[in-house]
Parts: sequence; C-alpha cells; structure tokens
Amino acid sequence: MIEAQGLTKRYGRKAAVSGLDFRVEPGRVTGFLGPNGAGKSTTMRMILGLDLPTSGTVTVNGRRYQGTVWPLHQIGALLDARAVHPGRSAYNHLHSLAAANGIPRSRVEAVLDQVGLTPVARKRAGGFSLGMAQRLGIAGALLGDPGILLFDEPVNGLDPDGILWIRTLMRSLAAEGRTVLVSSHLMSEMALTADHLLVIGQGRLLADTPLNELIARDAANRVEVRAVDHHRLADDLRTLGGDITLKPDGTLLVTGLDSASVGELAAARGHVLHQLRDVTSSLEDAYFRLTENSVVYRTPVPA
Repeated sequence: MIEAQGLTKRYGRKAAVSGLDFRVEPGRVTGFLGPNGAGKSTTMRMILGLDLPTSGTVTVNGRRYQGTVWPLHQIGALLDARAVHPGRSAYNHLHSLAAANGIPRSRVEAVLDQVGLTPVARKRAGGFSLGMAQRLGIAGALLGDPGILLFDEPVNGLDPDGILWIRTLMRSLAAEGRTVLVSSHLMSEMALTADHLLVIGQGRLLADTPLNELIARDAANRVEVRAVDHHRLADDLRTLGGDITLKPDGTLLVTGLDSASVGELAAARGHVLHQLRDVTSSLEDAYFRLTENSVVYRTPVPA
C-alpha cells in the first residue's frame, strides 16, 4: 500500500504538489490522472524517493521507500522507457538490475519472455522502437516480483495488441493482490483498466473515487430535451434552477435538474416535447469537467 499525508513539493515559489492525501490500495488498479503539469510525475518520484517532499510524507507499506536495501523486491517502476544505456542489450540491462538487487539470472529470462522480448534479448536497446523500450521498462518493473507497481504512461508507443497486453497484465497483477498505480492521458484506456481513480490538478487532489462512481456522478442531473418552443422551455427551466446550453440543432442540454423534473415542468406548462432523455457520460466527459479549471498548458483554439 502507498499512503500520502499532506504531501507537498515546492520549487522556489511554485508548488508542484500541494497537500496531497491519498491511499493506493492493493488488489485494484488505481488510475492517476491529471493535465500536463498537474504534478503526477513529481508525486511518483516522491513515492520512489527520487525527489524529497518539501513537507508531508509518503510511505510504502508504512515505511519510507528511500534507502530500501533491495528496492526492486518492493516496488517495480516504469517512469521513463528510454532510461536505458543504448549500448546494452535488453538481457544485459536486466541482468545488471538483477545483480544489484539479489535477483537470480533465471528471473531475467522469465520477464523477457513475459513481455515478449525473448527474440530480441541480445539486441542493443538503443535500436529499440518506443514500444519495445516500453516492454523492456515493464520487464524491469516486474523483475523483482514486487508487490507494488508504478507505471507512468505505459502504453505510449504500443500497438493495439501491446495495449491489450499491458491492460490485461495490470489487471492480472491487481487480481493477485498487488498494488498497481498507473498514470495515463488515454481516458478510453483508463476506463477499461482502472478500478479506482486519483485525479489531480495544479498539484491538488480533485477526486479520490471508484471509476464507476465518478462517471455516474458526472452523468447525474444532465438531461437532453427537445421541444417545439425550445426558447420558452429554456426560460421555464431556468426559473426552476436549471443551467441550460442550447445546441445548434435546438436541443437543450440541462444540468442541475433530473429528467423527471423536466418532464413534470413541461407537462405543467404545456410544452410539447420531441425528446427527453438522461445523458450518458464517459470517463473522458467526467475528466474534462473535473479538470476544466486546472489546465495549465491549454492549446489555443484555431480562429
């Protein structure tokens, strides 16, 4: 288990991470989400002891991870797939990690096979594609058979078959009772992989919730309705407390009211409706609404 209490990291006057409190529990895949610059990588580096907190604490199974004698036996991490000496073969890279952590040579062969790199085990890592480098990084994370796995953008560079493989791997690791924390910007993939979500923005915690609850909460009280006189209906719904967005086709998107309230108002005030339905939501929808005020690097909209 990973636990953070008041975790803060400042660089001069800038707070990269500010007062994070969370727990990453075993037996489930926890997705770690947030816009660029939100503080995800900094948080992962503090978990691993690569960066020291300015204040607060983060512990691994109740203890600080920094200074662990055999670190790969406790946490396996993939933070940068290219952090490999380009002149070393995949086998020699893993063998050096194994030797430094008291891991038998047989384990090197096992993880190479597990990630599908046995055919290129003796080739230099500098010639690997990004997808192959990701597989090698994942092999390094698995090498010590740890109880905790940290993956930062693990599907970058993977083809569809590779994405399915890493998704299945992460879920199987969690099913074995391991703690799995994975950051990603691919909402569609997180929706298929994660059980629980930590969402941060500008260094602060925005959500710590099961994935299904976040999506359900986002979908609640969002209704689409079409009427003969949509302008009059919009005015009436606003008096009831609804927030109304008019779509180009005349459909009203109503937030703050459920479909029953909209239907009852329409009946009471003589509106003829052509459509009334609850809006389904996705993780992407929920994520954008949750982080809309926390985006640091926003792309300009073309004129």
